[in-house]
Amino acid sequence: MPVGDDALLLEVPSGQDAEALHAELQRRRSAGELTVREIVPAARTVLLDGVEAPSRLAARLAGWEIPPVPGRVQEPVEIPVRYDGPDLPDVAALWGVSRDEAARIHAASRFRVAFCGFAPGFGYLTGLPDRFHVPRRATPRTSVPAGAVALAGPYTGVYPRPSPGGWQLIGTTDAVLWDHARVPAALLAPGAVVRFVPVGAG
Repeated sequence: MPVGDDALLLEVPSGQDAEALHAELQRRRSAGELTVREIVPAARTVLLDGVEAPSRLAARLAGWEIPPVPGRVQEPVEIPVRYDGPDLPDVAALWGVSRDEAARIHAASRFRVAFCGFAPGFGYLTGLPDRFHVPRRATPRTSVPAGAVALAGPYTGVYPRPSPGGWQLIGTTDAVLWDHARVPAALLAPGAVVRFVPVGAG
């Protein structure tokens, strides 16, 4: 779908498809096969900004074969977490396990940043098996503290700053997700692998 004069919005059926498309677009840009200013993934879309001839590129994209997300070996971003969130008992009950087992399940999962949004530094992380997806809270909180590790639907996220939120809070971290004085400012970027490392008492 055209967006303005020099951008395209590519819509796909699922989050996995969006991750695979994003990876392929990044690969082709790195190989010099694609010239765009920005590639911005989201839940089921990828935005291409700064496209010289959007209609021609759209015609080319229709014939692309998009391979699954490559299983590249990369060092994970490690985020220390205390499994002490107020919603951990509810999440454990939904999963049919103890609090300690819920924490173990989460920490044992391999996460990948599907896309970023909501607030600067907030990454939407996929990796929990389908049976561990949980709904948002029926009543959102008016304030969630920075560093809260949370679950909603298929995603895990870490709140980079205090804000309202309806996700299930299962832990806390001292990791700084967004620091404008750091290069890059965001700790997490699309495609990054993330590992949560339990610390302290849960």
